[in-house]
Formats: sequence, C-alpha cells, structure tokens
Amino acid sequence: MVQIDIYADPVCPWCFIGKRRLERTLAARDDVTATLNWRPFQLNPDMPPEGMEQTSYLISKFGGLERALKFQDAIAETGQSERIAFNFERIRHTPNTLDAHRLIRFAGAQNRQSEVVEALFSAYFIAGENIGEHDVLVRIAHTVGLDGRAVATYLAGSDDQPDVAAEDLRARRMSIDAVPCFIIDGQYAISGAQEPEAFYPLLDLAIFGEQAAE
Repeated sequence: MVQIDIYADPVCPWCFIGKRRLERTLAARDDVTATLNWRPFQLNPDMPPEGMEQTSYLISKFGGLERALKFQDAIAETGQSERIAFNFERIRHTPNTLDAHRLIRFAGAQNRQSEVVEALFSAYFIAGENIGEHDVLVRIAHTVGLDGRAVATYLAGSDDQPDVAAEDLRARRMSIDAVPCFIIDGQYAISGAQEPEAFYPLLDLAIFGEQAAE
C-alpha cells in the first residue's frame, strides 16, 4: 500500500489537472494500491473571509486582466486533454478556501475525500459556484453522500480551523510553495501537474525501495 499526500487548493486549476493526471497514473499501474490523503494549502492565505470579486482578484494577482486571461486560455487548453471543461467566464467570485478545506477534512473521516475534492473543483471551475459559501458547501457534501445537516452544523462552528491552519503552515515549513504537490510514502515529492511518466519512478521507489533506482 502506497500513501500519497496531496497538497492542493480547490481554487487551483493546476490542482484539478493534477488530480486527473494522478488518476491516470494509478489507472495505468495495476501493481500499485494507493491511499490518497488530501492536505490543505491555501493559494491565497491572506484572502479576506468574504473573498474577492473575481476581476479585481485577477488584476491583483497577475498584474493585469489581459495577462490573466491569457493564463486562463492556456489552462483551458491543457484541461481539454484531461477532459476538464474549464469555464472561467462563469467564475464571478474568488473565495477564501478555509471552509472548503475544512469540508475536505470532514469528508476524510468518512472516506469521501476524493469525491468532495472532485465536486469542489467541478463546482468552482465548471459551474462557477462560490465554494466559500456554506450553502454551496453543504450542497456539495450532500451530493457525495455526506449528511448535509451535520456538515452545516460543522461549518457553522470552528471545528478543525486550527488543524487546517497548522497543516497549511507545516506544508510551507516543508518548503512547499506551490501546488499541487504530491508526497509519496512521506519520502518522495513531486510538484506540479505532472504527466504519469513523472510519477512512475517514485512509485517504483516506494514499492521496491532503492533497488528500483539501480
């Protein structure tokens, strides 16, 4: 059994692409049985709790709207190869993702992490929903089989906020400064939305040890 810790943020388009490529990697390696753990990393840790209007955010982050749109066009083109229909025009709001990460953590206790992560990516990048809003998160939770009322109660409180913040800080102290970042068996790291071929040597190391590198 190989453990893969994935540091990602649900508002990171490369993380969505990275998820698809990891899935292709594991589908191609029937000799690998993997446990996936999704870990929090906020791309915008200083984002106000209410988030920001999307255009203002893009101008601030990329230094201009034209530059931001070119970036989105490149992402959309890459997404097509992974069967992701990015729809950036629908996005009107960039959220603070603390509560989205809390939902992912909540889902982990019920073995629904990957389903929630997929639903968050789809809600934000395809449907253009504001995944910083509790009602959106509750609906997402319900669609993957979680108890909507329990999730609503959880999000209304502060449970796991310190744990999410601590995990995010730990990632930065591990010198993770961009996502997605995949850590295999706590030893081998690979950053970026890599193609499956980039994962194979690390999976071999995890399964066979140092002899795989000889």
